[in-house]
Amino acid sequence: MTRIALATLVTVLAVSALSAQNSDVRSAETGRSSQTPTLAVESLTGRDSFDRYCASCHGVDGRGGGPVASVLKTRPPDLTTLARREGGTFPRERVAAFVEGTERLSLTHGNGDMPVWGRTLRSLDSSDARIKVRLANLVAYVESLQLAVEQAAPARTVAPMSGAQLFRTHCASCHGENAAGGGPISVQLRNAVPDLTTFSARNGGMFPAERVRQMIEGRGPAAHGDRSMPVWGDVFRQQNSDADAAMRIDSIVAFLRSIQQRSAE
Repeated sequence: MTRIALATLVTVLAVSALSAQNSDVRSAETGRSSQTPTLAVESLTGRDSFDRYCASCHGVDGRGGGPVASVLKTRPPDLTTLARREGGTFPRERVAAFVEGTERLSLTHGNGDMPVWGRTLRSLDSSDARIKVRLANLVAYVESLQLAVEQAAPARTVAPMSGAQLFRTHCASCHGENAAGGGPISVQLRNAVPDLTTFSARNGGMFPAERVRQMIEGRGPAAHGDRSMPVWGDVFRQQNSDADAAMRIDSIVAFLRSIQQRSAE
């Protein structure tokens, strides 16, 4: 590992230590509290993983201005322009391979300064299924940061995530990429994960858009018979404005409507 990569990891560990200051563990022998900083983050969402593992160099906005950037020999690239530099198509497979460590070609850094996160994350989490979901969500989040290709330069607005992207980032780990309920985490859940492509079939051929919206937001009946599903309305509102949260939920609902099974004719 290069000195730069090692310095990056040390910095991330320091950030993790600061974020864990409120997590006290009481010692039975001394009665004193001690902090237990952890590099692993429990959340599998792409944004949380990016903030923990990538933002120290790339910045929270992905543009390369993180707090560690100024001390690196090679400045971190602007990750919001990957699609623009590829003619408008986000190079998802190449980015995934680069983050995983299976391809270290000059996609972003031109060298091997960035840590091989696939190997690093596997040393922190014994579940290969969770690692695959975390890496996929991280790549999806980087994709969501891409600047709209048709946008003229100085205003750098990030392109909004589509319903499919939001579903892949927040829902596919449990419900599966096809929404049929076979996500990699589903086998670890207490309750069976429902097939989201059968809402219409189970509702007389009509998609229950409002009920699904309430379910996602956390206002209506729980999706699994209890509240084992995260309340995404609260999660989205913590990340952005109420209007943005509503737009995200509407996008997910529209995506779910589009993938409903058609009844046999």
